[in-house]
Amino acid sequence: MKLKSRDIDKAGFGSVTLIAEEDEDMWHAYNLVQVGDSVRSTTIRKVQTESATGSVASSKVRTTLTISVENIDFDTQACVLRVKGRNIQENQYVKMGAYHTVDLELNRSFTLAKRYWDSVALDRIELATDPTQSADLAAVIMQEGIAHVCLVTGSMTLVRAKIEVSIPRKRRGSCSQHDKGLKRFYDQVIQAVQRHVNFDVVKCVLVGSPGFVKDQFCEYMFQQAIKMDYKIFMENKSKFIMVHTSSGFKHSLKEVLCDSGVVSKLADTKAAGEVKALDDFYQMLQTDSNRAFYGINHVEIANEAQAIETLLVSDELFRSSDLEKRKRYVALVDSVRDNAGDVKIFSSLHVSGEQLGQLSGVAAILRFPIPDPEDFSDDDD
Repeated sequence: MKLKSRDIDKAGFGSVTLIAEEDEDMWHAYNLVQVGDSVRSTTIRKVQTESATGSVASSKVRTTLTISVENIDFDTQACVLRVKGRNIQENQYVKMGAYHTVDLELNRSFTLAKRYWDSVALDRIELATDPTQSADLAAVIMQEGIAHVCLVTGSMTLVRAKIEVSIPRKRRGSCSQHDKGLKRFYDQVIQAVQRHVNFDVVKCVLVGSPGFVKDQFCEYMFQQAIKMDYKIFMENKSKFIMVHTSSGFKHSLKEVLCDSGVVSKLADTKAAGEVKALDDFYQMLQTDSNRAFYGINHVEIANEAQAIETLLVSDELFRSSDLEKRKRYVALVDSVRDNAGDVKIFSSLHVSGEQLGQLSGVAAILRFPIPDPEDFSDDDD
């Protein structure tokens, strides 16, 4: 998704102009547009004209309309978002208050204005427009003295850092300068990985090189992680996969991604995190039901006690036409994040999202057990 302009004030009122560049972007747009918002885009309108003799002719004209959204329909097959509403700005072809349906399509800009941009909508903008937020695969392609730290999205490979360090050759009877140069090189690569790889998003990090450079680097990196207390590396050690490449340059990444063995490891990485979270919830429900709540009322009670470790919520709840209902879920998400909880927003088009929807769309894994509040009934709507 390309962000052309953004004009949102401190009170949360304003608009953004976006261009959907791939199919995934239309899904983001579907989650952003709500009933009551206004959408401005180019569209085709059938116009009838009457001549001096009284004959009527009809023609199609392209015009720009601003409508107040009353109905939203997402065609997943054609990847088109159809937005229906009343015209709210003067137009030479369409009267004020007349109904019109605008089709939001790929590579066509549209402006979306809201009375209030809440934190979930703003996070969705960041996720859709920042390619690093959707890159769930990272790669470190290296050889002695040269390394490239890359992020791989569905449509592109981004080189986030290029490290070049001159490493002295080994001399007869002395390798100290060579070893110092290697350590300096490895330290710079570790810093680049820390700076550019978001382990909350990235599900796998490929480390590729010719020879044994990758093995030496990974061994050194995890030794340093223990020594310097780099918890982020130790917590995500299982995400690092070593692969062979012909060189330390970006083009070697292509041969890695064509390897069937590597591809099988990377399959469905984006959904894997959601599936694991849901599995953890079901496991907790079986072993300790007082640490697994579902339904908005029960989850809110757990949140008041600051007991939520992981919140599972379906994105379908944020598309509600009931503004108060949406605010309720947004407030819950913000509160859990403020209390250092982990929030996972599930896609309702994925099988894990459908399963969560059967549990009212919201569930939580708790830090500590809370007695089941039997006196409260869940509002599953």
